Amino acid sequence: MTRRRILNLWFPRLGAERLLRRDPDAGLLAVVEDRGAAQWLTAVTAQAEVAGLHPGQSLRAAMAICPGLQTRRRNPAAEQGFLAGLRRWAGRFSPLVATEGADGLWLDITGCAHLFGGEAGLCDRIAGDCAQMGLTVRAGLADTPGAAWALAHHGAAGIRPNAGNAITVDARATRSRAHPRPARPAAIPPPRATIAPEGQTHGALSALPMVALRLEPATLDALARLGLRRIGDLYGQPRAALARRFGQGLVLRLDQALGSVPEPISPGAPDAVQAVRLTLPDPIGLMPDIVAGLDRLLPRLCDHLRARGMGARVLRFEPWRADGTCDPITVTLARPTADPDRIRPLLQLRLGDIDAGFGIDMLRLVAVRSEPLTLRQSVGHLAAADAVAARLAGNTALDDLIGRLGARIGMEAITRRHPADSHIPEKSALTLAAAWSDPHDGSWPAPPRPRPLLLWPPEPVFGAAGPRPASLRPPATFRWRGRDHATVDAQGPERIAPEWWLDDPAWRAGQRDYWRVITDRGEALWLFVTRDRAAETGSGDWFCQGSFC
Repeated sequence: MTRRRILNLWFPRLGAERLLRRDPDAGLLAVVEDRGAAQWLTAVTAQAEVAGLHPGQSLRAAMAICPGLQTRRRNPAAEQGFLAGLRRWAGRFSPLVATEGADGLWLDITGCAHLFGGEAGLCDRIAGDCAQMGLTVRAGLADTPGAAWALAHHGAAGIRPNAGNAITVDARATRSRAHPRPARPAAIPPPRATIAPEGQTHGALSALPMVALRLEPATLDALARLGLRRIGDLYGQPRAALARRFGQGLVLRLDQALGSVPEPISPGAPDAVQAVRLTLPDPIGLMPDIVAGLDRLLPRLCDHLRARGMGARVLRFEPWRADGTCDPITVTLARPTADPDRIRPLLQLRLGDIDAGFGIDMLRLVAVRSEPLTLRQSVGHLAAADAVAARLAGNTALDDLIGRLGARIGMEAITRRHPADSHIPEKSALTLAAAWSDPHDGSWPAPPRPRPLLLWPPEPVFGAAGPRPASLRPPATFRWRGRDHATVDAQGPERIAPEWWLDDPAWRAGQRDYWRVITDRGEALWLFVTRDRAAETGSGDWFCQGSFC
């Protein structure tokens, strides 16, 4: 039986090397992001790393070490797009490729390595391609995803600072006496791939630091205080004791790395994104210029969608600034459409949120989500002609209104009511998102008795006890919501039984008798009494659940 072979590719300098591809002369380059009141490094180039910089360092400390450091703001959307491009590139080595975090890829290469000269040849081919693209890659190959991740991030291919033998992860009592191992000389580059032979996962992981199991920092500190610093230290420990002391997460990660518990990998779906872009000769910043660029992009995108019989449902407008950053605008339509006149007003509502900065030199319009415009159901010629005529002559004013409101307050805030198949009053209707549901076709199902205009959870009515079960009529006087009421007229009862096939805690008391009660204050209330409880106690407990006016 062939074992599963998983390859993990880690790009430790992804954010910085993405920018370095556009500006090769920027050697000392770091990517920074705002965290609270300070700025922190998220990625650095190889030259900056040799100078003593590393991700997670504050920008103030980095500038003190390298005064000539160049910085760029982090753009998570651009990094995710670049990683998605690498995922498509990795498809030449395996049909099952998935992204891992923000800087890694999973490849299931079971049965694929022989096409590239074996596992070592496959890793060399990947390393060569990444070198041509100007990317640093660390690879780990093992029988399980957890072991492959550990070898790529903390094996010989890519030992992170402060990994397992560093002072920062030792127990507090031993940090002053701990001595980290000497760092690898800069002149000797580390190997690009660490391969665990088939069936030898235990031996490959035993010497790795505990952080290679992807554990929480609190768990790592607790293990270090007990002197457990290597994965091999856990092999002989009782699992029940480990789970009791450190939680189920430690045992789960260990079993996933060793293959006792499966860890599935979900390959990414093929990209079906339609996009158009406009590169500008000079940066722009005025709103009329941005609108003019949008007017040139929108018809082109709609033509692409219409040629494929698709309509845009979610669109993203990306104004790329001259410094390589972007604050995209996303709008959602109530119905898929390829009509520019219906899409343009929604985008124009959000153009005021654009910050041009030092100027915008590229505009990009993306149909993030598209849906078919034509019906797929097979129908007769007459029915098909009627459907086409209804669609062409249909009034899209409501859909356009939902789209405009959704652009301001969000599509989730716009809902519509649909009838539900239930005789329980509070379950007689469903609340659905207006953008993702069709209006109810037909008349609303009429209940056997009129229902109140307002419904709320049952509220107790005080001073209503006393009637015998044989004559459970509404009380002559009662107190509700801090006010005294006198019954002028009562209509009922309407008996409603609970749904015996569902366990609803609110209906465990049994059948209810509902009455429409008109009080001396002019209010028409909806009261009920539970018959099963009244038969047991000899008196009824009354509740108010709605109002007719």
